[in-house]
Amino acid sequence: MYDLTQDYESSVFNEKVMKERLPSKVYVSLTNSIKNRTPLDADNADIIAKAMCEWASEKGATHFTHWFQPLTGITAEKHESFINFHGNKELVLEFSGKELIKGEPDASSFPSGGIRATFEARGYTAWDPTSPAFVKNHVLYIPTVFCSYGGEALDKKTPLLRSMQALSKQGSRILKLFGEKGDTGIIANCGAEQEYFLIDDSVYDERPDLIYAGRTLFGSPPPKGQELEDHYFGAIKPRVAEFMQDLDETLWALGIPSRTRHNEVAPAQHELAAIYETANIATDHNQLIMETLKSVAAKHGLVCLINEKPFAGVNGNGKHCNWSISTVKGDNLLNPGKTPSENARFLLFLSAVIKAVDLHQDLLRISVATAANDHRLGVAEAPPAIISIFLGEELTEVLDAIKTDGKVAKKDGAKMNIGVDVLPGIPKDTTDRNRTSPFAFTGNKFEFRMVGSSLSIAGPLFILNTIVADVLEEFATKLEKAKDLNKAVASIVKETILAHERIIFNGNNYADEWVKEAKARGLLNLKSTPEALPLFVKPENIAIFERHGVLTKTEAISRTELHLEAYVKILTIEALAMLDLANKAIAPAVISYAAEIAAAIGAKKAAGASYSAVLEKDLLARISKLSEALSKDIAVLQAALAGAKEGEDSAKHAKYYRDKVITAMDKLRATVDALELIVDEGYWPLPSYGEILFSVK
Repeated sequence: MYDLTQDYESSVFNEKVMKERLPSKVYVSLTNSIKNRTPLDADNADIIAKAMCEWASEKGATHFTHWFQPLTGITAEKHESFINFHGNKELVLEFSGKELIKGEPDASSFPSGGIRATFEARGYTAWDPTSPAFVKNHVLYIPTVFCSYGGEALDKKTPLLRSMQALSKQGSRILKLFGEKGDTGIIANCGAEQEYFLIDDSVYDERPDLIYAGRTLFGSPPPKGQELEDHYFGAIKPRVAEFMQDLDETLWALGIPSRTRHNEVAPAQHELAAIYETANIATDHNQLIMETLKSVAAKHGLVCLINEKPFAGVNGNGKHCNWSISTVKGDNLLNPGKTPSENARFLLFLSAVIKAVDLHQDLLRISVATAANDHRLGVAEAPPAIISIFLGEELTEVLDAIKTDGKVAKKDGAKMNIGVDVLPGIPKDTTDRNRTSPFAFTGNKFEFRMVGSSLSIAGPLFILNTIVADVLEEFATKLEKAKDLNKAVASIVKETILAHERIIFNGNNYADEWVKEAKARGLLNLKSTPEALPLFVKPENIAIFERHGVLTKTEAISRTELHLEAYVKILTIEALAMLDLANKAIAPAVISYAAEIAAAIGAKKAAGASYSAVLEKDLLARISKLSEALSKDIAVLQAALAGAKEGEDSAKHAKYYRDKVITAMDKLRATVDALELIVDEGYWPLPSYGEILFSVK
């Protein structure tokens, strides 16, 4: 019988294992290094490495790898065996401290956004002891950062770790002013909700667009989709339930706290949610979740799709990042609390988040900007591209009272003067959730709902950490100079609310009226990736990253270039896949079916004038008209691709693809989807949406 309590973290070199296998002095040194975020004592590295090797070997590991997260958005690994030979070629299993601490993978083929030339191959991986090592598929995985020979970050993790350090540093200054003793650092936490589709591998194999692009490039709506909302939270099919159980058990062994699983809105769509962890570990674990979803699905004859919009006209996949900050003791700083002092502290940190989000709408939008996510945002299933904050009625009422020095209804007329004893406690969850909001307060955390399902959460998290750290630095500097802390806090909170209340919106973000109102408020509406990404390197944005040591100017510019290039590459792949399908599969099928209809018309004519061919002629006329459109649309898309100018400015290049290539792709798709509705299914070369979405019985 499966025993979760015994299996959980059974494949993880966690604190319990370290305590059992390391000498006490080494264990204390390592845990202090992890806790206090200080460099590891190099003298202990060999001891730790030997213990890791012995433990991993007992788990069946024969190799080790420095596991890192390059700018591709996925993970990378190079396996090295533990094999070594001593003396007379005696075989030994060996793993040194040097191998644990640093690796040197070939970095030439990883994207760098221009930081390095292709011929410059040297790159380094460095052990991140804050994220535990684990064993998977007979390999010891060691979480690491990845940097260039010159020290520039070439990965997703390094900026995240830097941002967590910056946030902790500035938050610590605030906590000290509120009387916090001992270690006053703060920790960024995240719990990510991962959405995905499961389809049968047999239909996947017949869809080249899914294979090449991860989404369907053609496909007309099925007679039944998600209209009845009968899939949402519905009974989980036995085959899917078996997959989910296998998935959970695999994740639990890796120490990933998978807790929630259910059917999502669209047919074949599901969701997994993990319990809160530090932002760094949550990022590592979410990468593992995405990898494990695919590998476990394959074992069950399924394919997992995590593209943001695998099916047009059907709900897409998001990844809601629930973000909070806490003290090192575990006190949630976004918990409203029950006492005046807690409320004052809460309102100050809340104000910092409000100001940060308003000032840096562009950076938050950029953090989720991809070609795939552009299809999802603003389609009445995900928030629009406009950043706003949902606070709920009661908390908004509290802030309104502070803003006007007024009173709060339902609170016995208590006046909102921060630090005064009559300040009431602010209950949690006293308002409904707002699923249309891109950044919603949900009782003691913020839910960032714009994140795409395939994205690494490191990007949104390091942006969020950095912009909040920047505001906390400003607040701390003011408060440290204040003679009266309570008055200074009250002043900062009030000033912040008055200056940044435009970002607070509790209504329906899907409504057209909100788009107009947001524009009137002066909020940004960056609808596409090419609009958003160039703003990343505005001087004021680069200044924030440099000020907090999160990104250098070179690193910021390189990431902008890299993401613009990725946008173009993704669209090029999709466009070429469309042309390939249209020319080699769709057009021949249409021609063959039209020939059969024409033959049927000829047969009726030959049989006698009394036999009508009205239906056949009408069908042939419609097919012929769409066939002409198909030919033109193929030519237009080919011309659009040919018209792209290689080597021009990356931003202009991306905008060209948005304006010309996507427009041509949309036109070709519309024509093909119209043909699918009238061509006999025996001729149509691709499984339909209905076959795909309802393929798992």
